[in-house]
Amino acid sequence: MSRAILMAKNGLKSHFPNPMVGCVIVHKNKVISQGITSPYTGPHAEVNAINNLKDKSVLSRCTLYVTLEPCAHYGNTPPCANLITSHNIPLVVIGVLDPNPKVAGKGIQILEKAGTKVITHVLEKDCMELHKRFLVNQIAKRPYFILKWAQTTNGFIAPPIKNRTNYWISSLLAKQRSHQWRNEEHAILIGANTLLHDNPKLNIRLWTGENPVPIYIDKDLSIPTNKSLFGIHEKIYCIVDFKYAPSNLKQSNIQYLPVNFNNELAKQIATALFEQKISSVIVEGGAKTLNLFLETGLWDEIRLFESKGNINKGVKAPNFNATLSSIEYLDNTVLSIFK
Repeated sequence: MSRAILMAKNGLKSHFPNPMVGCVIVHKNKVISQGITSPYTGPHAEVNAINNLKDKSVLSRCTLYVTLEPCAHYGNTPPCANLITSHNIPLVVIGVLDPNPKVAGKGIQILEKAGTKVITHVLEKDCMELHKRFLVNQIAKRPYFILKWAQTTNGFIAPPIKNRTNYWISSLLAKQRSHQWRNEEHAILIGANTLLHDNPKLNIRLWTGENPVPIYIDKDLSIPTNKSLFGIHEKIYCIVDFKYAPSNLKQSNIQYLPVNFNNELAKQIATALFEQKISSVIVEGGAKTLNLFLETGLWDEIRLFESKGNINKGVKAPNFNATLSSIEYLDNTVLSIFK
């Protein structure tokens, strides 16, 4: 199961909005095949692991390990549970059950009805961490939200606007880690002020991988679309108040998502992005945008960089109460993760 988890972690994020599942097939205590989820609409991990075997007759004497319960419904692909039973695999070991109502134990029922022995909850905590985005998607019906910011030890996240040119609080290693995270998550969200004053690219420059989908908040469409990110990304989402939304919600590379800014804005943003099948979001906005999610309790992780810095006035960092999960040192920067 550890090997299946590791394989899945190394997978690209092109599987979104599906979970990145890992599967390992063992014969006589030896791994003979393995597979991970293909890009979206493609075969699942179990299918790839089975298809990688030339001699499939051996499957009737194998154990199949999979990080998430095999699916039991027809979607873009047939049910994996049916494929497993068709090859008479006698033992299936599952990390975590699938909360999707279309599965939710039905995969196990198919296996057991066919005479397959099933063992569940193996390394369940690790598998839940692996599939945390998918589990939140299915249970809470929203994306997995990561709030990320850098602050000085005296509690500032940015100097005044006039002093903000090329200012960076955390270390180069911390910046590189941020770009690594961008490769791992589906989308990245900022507020209007960040886009207007900082002109971020929201792409990956210090890591190898795929850019996240940019999302920006612009209540009245006052932000000019000549900012850097508009010339970089093929698809961009704009959160706009329904009163100012254009009649054509798809223009060039911008998709407009109308919401009511006077009513539970963070929840409406979460719903709008979930409807677009966005699985996870890094919120990198300024204090106003971060507080929007903090005050609503609409977050799953906080990733906080802290360095000494030399800011004595400017934008104050958000206040929050949360449980510290881990701490790491990146040169002169402390990275704290809260969950």
